[in-house]
Amino acid sequence: MGKITVQATIAADREKVWDHYTDPGHIVNWNFASPDWHCPSAENDMRTGGTYKARMEAKDGSFGFDFEAIYDEIVPNEKFTYSFGGRSSTVTFEDADGKTLVTVVFDAETEHPEEFQKRGWQAILDNFKDYTESH
Repeated sequence: MGKITVQATIAADREKVWDHYTDPGHIVNWNFASPDWHCPSAENDMRTGGTYKARMEAKDGSFGFDFEAIYDEIVPNEKFTYSFGGRSSTVTFEDADGKTLVTVVFDAETEHPEEFQKRGWQAILDNFKDYTESH
């Protein structure tokens, strides 16, 4: 099981980017890979051992799932790592010439091709970029 990396540079400072990435009031507005999906609810207990939960579903109600993870490490405004289903992901926030580079590295799963997984996670990160830059 390999690791997959996706990135986006957001035209905002690190504090705003961190807030939009971790606040459930913002998460519900960007946490989906395509316009026919949405994230109707999110919860985030941002502490080591705390739980992140997000409901992701097709807008037509045909399919949906709950994503749940447990935080392993948190360095506010810099990075966090969480575990989910035997896999883990690390998200880092770095200053980049007045913008913020967000890098997500996650363990691939075996059910779907890695390129498919990368496209899905990149699409969510691109949604995040668009949302954060317009709010």
